[in-house]
Amino acid sequence: MRVAFVAPRYGDQIVGGAEAAMRLIAERLVSLLGWSVEALTTCASDYMTWDNDLPAGESELNGVRLRRFSVSDPRSVEFDILSERILPAPHRASLADSDRWIDLQGPRSPDLLDALASCEADVVSFSPYLYHPVAWGIPLVARRAIFHPAAHDEAPIYLPSFRETFEAAAGFVFNAAWERNFVQRVFNVAGRPQLTLGLGVEDPVSVERLDHFAAEHPDVAALQDRPYLCCVGRVDSGGKGTTHLVEMFGHYKAQHPGPLALVLVGPVVVEPPAHPEVIVLGQVSEALKWSLIDGAAALAAPSWFESLSMALMEGWARAKPAIVNGHCAATTEQTGLSGAGMTYLDQVGFDRAVSALLANADLRRELGEKGRLYIDSNFRWPRLIERWSDFAMHVASRAA
Repeated sequence: MRVAFVAPRYGDQIVGGAEAAMRLIAERLVSLLGWSVEALTTCASDYMTWDNDLPAGESELNGVRLRRFSVSDPRSVEFDILSERILPAPHRASLADSDRWIDLQGPRSPDLLDALASCEADVVSFSPYLYHPVAWGIPLVARRAIFHPAAHDEAPIYLPSFRETFEAAAGFVFNAAWERNFVQRVFNVAGRPQLTLGLGVEDPVSVERLDHFAAEHPDVAALQDRPYLCCVGRVDSGGKGTTHLVEMFGHYKAQHPGPLALVLVGPVVVEPPAHPEVIVLGQVSEALKWSLIDGAAALAAPSWFESLSMALMEGWARAKPAIVNGHCAATTEQTGLSGAGMTYLDQVGFDRAVSALLANADLRRELGEKGRLYIDSNFRWPRLIERWSDFAMHVASRAA
C-alpha cells in the first residue's frame, strides 16, 4: 500500500496536535507494516505566521518520505479583520467570504496542491480540517481521501466552504465517538466509511528522577519533594485554557496555602499570569516531559476544545489521575469512559477535585490504575495500526 499524508505542518519539532498525530501514524505504518509512506506539507512550523522557516525539497524522517513546499503568503492582518466580521455568525457568511477566510487562514501553497493533484498514493490522509491544504486538498483526491478532521464545536466549522471539504472525503477517522456524532450532525456524511480510532500511546523506555535535570532546569529539581499538577500542551489563552487554569490555581492557593505547585509544559504562545507557584517550562525534551508526568500528583487538562487529548492519554498510561475541564466534550467523554479522573465546570468544582486528590493517595492510585487499564485496552499502537490499515485498504478498494 502507498499512503500519503497531508498536513499544514509536519515534523518532530511539531509537538502535540493533529499534525503530530498524523506523523505518529505515518511512522508506524512504515515501522510496523513496511508500507510506502510520504508526507506532503509546507515549509512553515509556526501556525501564527506561516513563515517559511524550513527548507523546501525532499528528505526522509523516520522512514517517511517528506516533501516540503513553500508557503506563498504569510498570515496577514486581513485574516483577523475578516474573522471578526464573519465568525460571530459563521453560518450566515457568504461563500465568497468563507473561501476568502480559508485562503487567509493559510498556509497557502499552490505547489503543494499541484503535487497533491498528481499524487499516485492509494489513499491520501488529511488533518486537521481547519487549514488551507486540507480544505482545498481533499476535493482534489476525493475518492482516495481519508479525513481525520480533528473537529470540535467551534465557529469556523460552520463556514459554508467546509461543507464541500467534509462531503468530498471518501472516509473518516475520528478521535472519539463524540467527534463522530458531532460531524454527522453538521454534515451529510453518515453514509461514508468511518472509523473511531483515537491515537496510540507508547511508554518511555525509562524515566529519570527529576533531579537528573537540575543542571538544565533548576526549577525542576525542587519539584522532586513537593506535590504538583502538570499540564502538558500549548500554553495559550482562549480555547487551550491555560490562562484560566493559572487563574483558578491562584484562587485555590489563596484559599489553601501549602506546597502545591502547577507546572506548564509546552510551547508558550501567550504567557499566563505570573504566580510564584506556577512554573512555566516551555517546550522540553521527551525525557523531561515523561519525568514530569511521572512525578505529578495529577494531570490537568484545561482545554475547552479538543477532539482528543494526547497529554491526557499519556498521563493515564503512567497511571496518573486527571483533572479535566468539564466544558470540553471530548476530554469529558474520555474521562467518563476511563473512570480515571475528575471533571470541573467552575472554580468550586476545580477546588473540590484538587483537594480530593491531594488528600487521598488511595484515590489517586485507584483513578490512575483505571487510566492505565483504559490505555492498555484501547490505545496501544499495534492494534490501532492494524485497525487503521484495514480501514485504509477498504477505502482504497472502493476507489479502485
